[in-house]
Amino acid sequence: MRLLWLLMLAALVQACSLPTKVTRELRRAERDLHHHIGFYLWDDVRQKPVMGYKEDKYFTPASNTKILTLFAAKKILGDSLTAFRYQHRADSVLIWGSGDPSFLYPPVHQNKNVFHWLRTTPGKLIFSDDHFFSERFGAGWAWSDFAYDYSPEKSPLPVYGNLIAVEVAKEIRTVPKVPVSVHPRLPEPVTRLEYENELQVRADSSSRGIWNVPFRYSPQFLATVLKDTLQRPVSVARIPLPRDAQIMKSIPADSAYKTLMQISDNMIAEQLLLMCALTLADSLRTEIAIRHIQKNEFADLPDPVRWVDGSGLSRYNQFTPRSIVAVWRKLDQLGPREQLLPLLAIGGQNGTIRNYYKNERPFIYGKTGSLSNNHCLSGYLFTRKGKVLFFSYMNSGFVAPTARVRERMEKILKLVHDTY
Repeated sequence: MRLLWLLMLAALVQACSLPTKVTRELRRAERDLHHHIGFYLWDDVRQKPVMGYKEDKYFTPASNTKILTLFAAKKILGDSLTAFRYQHRADSVLIWGSGDPSFLYPPVHQNKNVFHWLRTTPGKLIFSDDHFFSERFGAGWAWSDFAYDYSPEKSPLPVYGNLIAVEVAKEIRTVPKVPVSVHPRLPEPVTRLEYENELQVRADSSSRGIWNVPFRYSPQFLATVLKDTLQRPVSVARIPLPRDAQIMKSIPADSAYKTLMQISDNMIAEQLLLMCALTLADSLRTEIAIRHIQKNEFADLPDPVRWVDGSGLSRYNQFTPRSIVAVWRKLDQLGPREQLLPLLAIGGQNGTIRNYYKNERPFIYGKTGSLSNNHCLSGYLFTRKGKVLFFSYMNSGFVAPTARVRERMEKILKLVHDTY
């Protein structure tokens, strides 16, 4: 009995010393790398915090914003996504995009039924975006990044991920088809005129390969792309979305969520919030979805979140570590944990942390977030002793290489895994 008591006491002392050890390491990392850290750790079994370090301070979450987007989508959209809404009128079929990001986008599951329906349904195909009220980019984005594949424009009916695939070899091919000109001197191998769907390719061997460049959305350009893809006429009209429009379903929602969380796909993130808005209010407007979730689901967060987009590209987003953990806890309660975990990035196995946080048994499941001078990671931490913890680790204001910041994070999270 005395031995058992001593073992229990030793375990208690060890657990109590963890916050001290972690705090010491966090302070050392801040001092060595000259930046700021926020950290919060929550015990899911005991339903109380293990420790916090600047957990009430605001940081730039970057793609940790997608955690909130995932919660909104799972709360509002259901098990499958809506491809578009439509209505038969006389000899025509009117189509209103739902914001669905999956159509002809290779990273997610493809439903051939949608393509077949669009190609073969009788009548004149007419596209309307009268219900689309979003700017091409979000507030606080780097608008000069318009030609980079991580910054595609928002649109009511995405196709090909709102990207132009460019193959530069002996000849230059693009999908969808757009004009291409070759120039002897360009800052990038392949770029695009900002307000036109005309590509420029640098005339040297460094441009060879396959590139993805966002296209400039307009209803006319989308109609041209659909016409070429579907091999049938497509016209454009400004027609309000009727309340009795029929719904065409596309893919299982989890296919999009997995790409969102593992690859950190910005286009999917933005489009999911537009889909949420359309479900709530028959309008494709990001702010509708954010306001609804803020008011109805996030009013009880430890600290109010400043949330402005779906992807986290905006530096206007500001969250605290303990509020991010609170959102993870809410996500965990939406359904079986075993269905959520495979959608996340898994340390040493897949997603944005496939090369980090390696262990014999994966112990980190979550979401990263990176913008220049900012790097975050949050999610589940499974300890060696079988405990389930939620955590948020946020770094801000560093000028050291992100690899050095990540090394410190890995050391500290492994300490928690081995000790708690």
